[in-house]
Amino acid sequence: MDERQMAAMAEATRLTRQGRLVEATALIQQTLASPAVTRRPPDAPSAEDEEETGGMPGRLPDPPPALRAREGTHLRRILPGWIPRRRTLPRRSASGFRRPQRPAAPATKRSAGRFEAFSYTNAAGTRAYRLYVPAGHAGAPLPLVVMLHGGTQDAATFAAATGMNDLAERQELLVAYPEQPPSANAGRYWNWFVPGHQRRGAGEPSLIAGITRQVTDRYGADATRMYVAGFSAGGAMAAVMAAVYPDLYAAVGVHSGLPYAAADDVASAFAAMKQGPPRPARPPARPRPLIVFHGDRDAIVAPANAAGLIDHALAAASPDRRPGTPPTAVTTGQVPGGHAYTRTCYQDPAGATLAERWTIHQGGHAWSGGVPHGSYTDPRGPDASAEFIRFFDEHAPSR
Repeated sequence: MDERQMAAMAEATRLTRQGRLVEATALIQQTLASPAVTRRPPDAPSAEDEEETGGMPGRLPDPPPALRAREGTHLRRILPGWIPRRRTLPRRSASGFRRPQRPAAPATKRSAGRFEAFSYTNAAGTRAYRLYVPAGHAGAPLPLVVMLHGGTQDAATFAAATGMNDLAERQELLVAYPEQPPSANAGRYWNWFVPGHQRRGAGEPSLIAGITRQVTDRYGADATRMYVAGFSAGGAMAAVMAAVYPDLYAAVGVHSGLPYAAADDVASAFAAMKQGPPRPARPPARPRPLIVFHGDRDAIVAPANAAGLIDHALAAASPDRRPGTPPTAVTTGQVPGGHAYTRTCYQDPAGATLAERWTIHQGGHAWSGGVPHGSYTDPRGPDASAEFIRFFDEHAPSR
């Protein structure tokens, strides 16, 4: 942070400790957002979020320990309409900033499969989730992709924005969309920046892992072909899941997210979003193949976080590797009428891909190749959903 940002963060902390959350939120947003941005980004923890978790920067409480994921409640189907939905958004947030109205869902052809609602419960709480099952699924083991939405989104919005259900129908995949409720975080952000939600067997990771295993038990997903991916705050949580449950997921995809343990409170979360990981990488113990998408004009989550994710993956695969290791292959491309991009691949000595980074030139904080007028989507970019599925398929264990 520069001196101005450090002074603003200190003042925001003082205001928060005095209970002046609205003023603290406004100050943080004014400091970190560009002058043209007047909406709360989809992954930014706010002072309202501090109130929701019951603490101040550096004092966020840990969640209760969780049971093992298989010890959660049995699968419970939620009938349509039982999940509360926000029909409209207030014109202004508590901080006084105008919030955008959610764009209308694009008129797209409905996938032929089933898109149903369920919930999962363990000692850490309950999470609803949506599950897409392709038409004609008769119980044969299918790959499972767990998709984690960004802040201000919900499962259905994220599914529509990414077009992942259409891909799942064509390629015969199961796709689960865990959903963060406002009761867990006022802005629906996954709490990737709270230490208690960065551990195995506790908090939100245990709930997401529980959903993964519950779908596997109920639908017979192929346990060797389970993957996790996410956008923004969901991308940061996907990195957490890959780090703390490497035995559960065969590969991970992160779009516009942050590395595992990049922050441990609200203040360091904002710093990491603005500038990248503030300290040397803490690589996970067991590396998972990683694909990263990030726009090089992202003003919400700095592109330096994409480099941090790659450094984590390479350091985990080879501890003697230094950050900035030259890639093994670099290719460039151009979407007709859209963005140029650079694809950078990193391989081990045997030629297996450890990590793949897509840089979307002139791209902002949006899902690349998403549907037009979707929630945080940019249809001018290469198709991130298709590339994630392609990457996951390439990293399916030999059968």
